[in-house]
Amino acid sequence: MRWNLRMKAAERGIWKSTELRRQLAETGLEISAGKMSALWTATPTTIRLDDLDVICSVLDCEPTDLLLREPDKVAARRPGRSAEAAAGGGAVVAPRLGRNRSMPPA
Repeated sequence: MRWNLRMKAAERGIWKSTELRRQLAETGLEISAGKMSALWTATPTTIRLDDLDVICSVLDCEPTDLLLREPDKVAARRPGRSAEAAAGGGAVVAPRLGRNRSMPPA
């Protein structure tokens, strides 16, 4: 996911994080300067849904405007297929046997 806060803020004429922070405070969301800086400059690892709701209200946008999907990055994370599986042979799955487990029926 890509965090698009600065672009959405710019579309609303908000060019500084302090200005957005002031507008959020006017709606009841008090954010520390450090947290605001982190939201402004980087993609947050977590964000409270209540906070996201207020940010969307101030910026007059939807959560999907702030959180942009990146399907190419998801595809790049998928493990590669083996040459045998790609040739149509399929992957051989061997059971993992733990303690006190019997072999599956033949």
